Amino acid sequence: GTYCFLRWVLPLFPDAAEYWAWLFLVLGVIGIIYGALVAMVQPDIKKLVAYSSVSHMGYIMVGIFVFNEYGITGGLYQMLNHGVSTGALFLLIGMIYERTHSREIVKYGGLAGVLPIYSIFFFIITLSSIAVPMTNGFIGEFLILLGLHQAQPIYVYFAVSGVVLGAAYMLWMYKRVFFGEKGELVKDEKHPLKDLSIREIAVLSPLVVLVFWMGLFPNQFLDLTKSSVDHLVKNRTKYYLQIKDTQTAKLTKSGTNTIVMKETK
Repeated sequence: GTYCFLRWVLPLFPDAAEYWAWLFLVLGVIGIIYGALVAMVQPDIKKLVAYSSVSHMGYIMVGIFVFNEYGITGGLYQMLNHGVSTGALFLLIGMIYERTHSREIVKYGGLAGVLPIYSIFFFIITLSSIAVPMTNGFIGEFLILLGLHQAQPIYVYFAVSGVVLGAAYMLWMYKRVFFGEKGELVKDEKHPLKDLSIREIAVLSPLVVLVFWMGLFPNQFLDLTKSSVDHLVKNRTKYYLQIKDTQTAKLTKSGTNTIVMKETK
């Protein structure tokens, strides 16, 4: 959906995009805060991650509709980050679900002592999801907020609250699942939990590499989109300059005609 806005809506319908930009910014900010608040009260790990995804998509929408290089670049980068981080979280949740057949947070607890390798992978991806520096999520969100500050500073205060809420519900979830007293699923001696297999580690490792690669060397990815972003921003600027020149010419011509008519009379 967000790619559609960049690929078709902005280039083909610049007037409509400009006219409704305020609405998309408001909806994006609402999505950021609403997704975070709903995620915070979810009893199911998968639902929590799903609503965190809503919050992340709000950031992408905000980045696109600030119409500057920082915002659009951040929005594009955040699309990639979202695929890596949220995809990895769903994989991790699926792996623990195969072992316990439950996603209820209250049934876990103390998982770090039983599944140390799984806990490390989950922690790294959690840091990525909450945009900790040196991870991929930080670059995207920082660029979006920078672009938003340049275009509409008032919205930054609301968008930043989503960052704080995101860190709150993700770290709180991690604490309840991996630390504290062992839950009924973790202390079940009849069905002891097994840590990640070599196959599962092989699946998750490339995603962890991407988390740090995209966080430490973002220019290797941003350079690939720079020409497209520049073209989009410059074309939009050129389009509105042409409209302004046309309107100015019409006003000048109208004023000249009025003066000529008065002199004739």
